[in-house]
Amino acid sequence: MLIKGKVWKYGNDVNTDVIFPGKYTYTITETAEMAKVALEDLDPEFAKNVHKGDVIVGGTNFGCGSSREQAASCLVYSGVGAVIAKTFARLYFRNCINFGLPALTSPKAVDALKHGESIEIDTDKGEIRCKAGVFKFPPLPKEVVGIFDAGGLIPYTKKQLGL
Repeated sequence: MLIKGKVWKYGNDVNTDVIFPGKYTYTITETAEMAKVALEDLDPEFAKNVHKGDVIVGGTNFGCGSSREQAASCLVYSGVGAVIAKTFARLYFRNCINFGLPALTSPKAVDALKHGESIEIDTDKGEIRCKAGVFKFPPLPKEVVGIFDAGGLIPYTKKQLGL
């Protein structure tokens, strides 16, 4: 899979309440509405200016906080192509996979990437390409690639079951 876009770079400990503001947890259920409030407390310009394929870059412990699924799904609904971080909170990482959002760990790429620059990710080759060079990440298991290609765990499971 090839992902192309621009970088939206943030710092360490970006928590799920910042990714999808907690005040909307029980009031917003429509996907288009979820996309409109993604990262609004951290970056009010994000939802207005994100484009399909753009990539979120975070530091350590990205997605810490509650296990709220909307923190992964709102980025998918916003068109985000992937999230790259130095480290991820375990539940957030799993929620990204469940929703078909590549969550890639690459500390060197995080250090090199600049906010607003162009980025290209080739998940098949395990490469992140940017102005500073090419950064490798471990190959993704074929099942995880299948989940991404299907658009998330539920569509993947239905496909595997022939539904």
